[in-house]
Amino acid sequence: MDAFGNIDSKYRFIILAAKRAKQLLKGAKPKIQGKSKNPIRIAQAEVRQGLIEYEIIPTGMDEVPEREERVFVGGGIPDEAVESDGVAGKDIVDEDVEVVPGEETEAEEVDEDAEEEDDLAKEDKDE
Repeated sequence: MDAFGNIDSKYRFIILAAKRAKQLLKGAKPKIQGKSKNPIRIAQAEVRQGLIEYEIIPTGMDEVPEREERVFVGGGIPDEAVESDGVAGKDIVDEDVEVVPGEETEAEEVDEDAEEEDDLAKEDKDE
């Protein structure tokens, strides 16, 4: 661990040096005097020498959500077209409504009325 000073992980070293370099770029005073003017090099040297204080905050188990609390965003979406039920929105019928084959439903009547109105509107435009 000589390359990273007294830091236990190279990843922690990188994170600390990056945060310190950002502080130096924003105008913080360097804690060491060196020949380099590069804020990244200065930050790395400060972390190696142990001049940067940091605290490792342990993760508590109360921060991890329980299995029931986790939400899977794509839960209602079928992965492939083959797995879908094949039921379209127009095929869903209320359980209370009785559908007799050969009879028109209210929705079909409304559709026919709308088509007739569209045809009349087109004829008015043509005149």
